[in-house]
Amino acid sequence: MNMRSKYVIFGSALVLVSAVIHLIHYLIFHDMHHISIYLIGRIAFVPIEVLLASLIIHHFLERIENKHKMEKLNMIIGSFFSEVGNDLLAVISDADPHLDHVREKFVIKDVWSEKEFADFEVFLKGYIYKVDMNKIDLVPFASSIISKRNYLVSLLQNPVMFEHESFTELLRAVFHLTEELEYRGDLSSLPNSDRLHLSGDVKRVYSLLSRDWLKYMQYQKANYPYLFSLAMRTNPFDKDASVVVTE
Repeated sequence: MNMRSKYVIFGSALVLVSAVIHLIHYLIFHDMHHISIYLIGRIAFVPIEVLLASLIIHHFLERIENKHKMEKLNMIIGSFFSEVGNDLLAVISDADPHLDHVREKFVIKDVWSEKEFADFEVFLKGYIYKVDMNKIDLVPFASSIISKRNYLVSLLQNPVMFEHESFTELLRAVFHLTEELEYRGDLSSLPNSDRLHLSGDVKRVYSLLSRDWLKYMQYQKANYPYLFSLAMRTNPFDKDASVVVTE
C-alpha cells in the first residue's frame, strides 16, 4: 500500500468518525438545528484555519528552517576557508601584479558598516583579476590543493551546498583546478602555452574566492564577532596581518 492510499484511508476514517459522532449527538438530543449551525460555523472557519496553517505558520516555520540551513552552510563555508580557501587566496593574491596598488581596500576593519561592505563588493565585481603564473611555484601549490581533493569531494556531495549557488560555483572551479593540476605529471617544466591555460583556471578561482570571502567576512561580523576578529588577524590579503594580539 502506497502513501497516497494510506492518506485516503486515514482521511475517510476521520470523516466516518465525524459522521458517527454527529449521529450520536442527534440520537441523544434530537436537535438537527444545533448540529447544522455548529457544522456550518465550523466549515466557515476552515478558510481561516487554512490561512493560519498554510501561510502564516508555514511561513514562520520556513524562516526558522532557512535560518538553520544558512547557519549550517556558513559553518561549512568557514571550514572551507580554514582548510583550503585562505591558503589559496594567500598564494594567488601574491601573484597578482596589480594587488599592491589596491591592497589597502582588501584590509577589512571591525568598524566597517554595511555600506563599506557593499562598496567593496562593487569594487570586487569590477576588479580585473590578474595572475602572474611565474610567481606561483606550481609543485607545492599543486601538492597542497591535491591533498585536499577528498575534502573538496565531500563538500560537493553535501546537499546543503545547493542552497548557495555562488559557493557551489566556487567549489566546482577549485575542484576543476585540482583536476587540471593532478592530471599533469611534471609541473616544473610546463610550456608557456600550458601555464597560460592554467592561469585562466587560477583567475577564475581567484575572483570567485575573493567574492565569497567578502560575503563570509560580512556574515561573521554580523553574527560572530569573535570569529570575525580571528579572520581579520589572518586576512590572506593583508601582509601585516598577525594572529597575535598586540594591543
